[in-house]
Amino acid sequence: MEVVKKIKKLFIDGPIQPDFVADSIAKHSTKTNIGAHAIFLGQVRADAKDGSEVTSIHYSAYQPMAEQIMAAMREDFFAQYNDMTCLHIYHSLGEVKAGEVSLFVFVSCRHRKQSFEALEHIVDRLKAELPVWKQEFYSDQSYRWV
Repeated sequence: MEVVKKIKKLFIDGPIQPDFVADSIAKHSTKTNIGAHAIFLGQVRADAKDGSEVTSIHYSAYQPMAEQIMAAMREDFFAQYNDMTCLHIYHSLGEVKAGEVSLFVFVSCRHRKQSFEALEHIVDRLKAELPVWKQEFYSDQSYRWV
């Protein structure tokens, strides 16, 4: 009989709220085998482009495909970082305004060095391989896909 792993929730509608991040951290205080947490928060920047400023980004994805890709990537990450005990990844869908958080990556390891190494690798790979599309909206009411 084949074991079917439950696919973890990846997407959150709208921006990732500070209380969600805080609650995620608090839930790990009972896990005494963890020595280090490393956290990445990706925030929408109000970049100036062609005389106009980014006001928001609209994120979209074909969720079933993205979640399957993420499940395979999670297995790779755990195989590569044997010191990692927990990995949580959440990405926004829909509109996220400048200054709001759109990506939350939370890595827990037994030791700090591997938590930093894993976090950097995971974020870089997500940016390169996760099929999430971005549409930037600007203060002059224009928009473009990036």
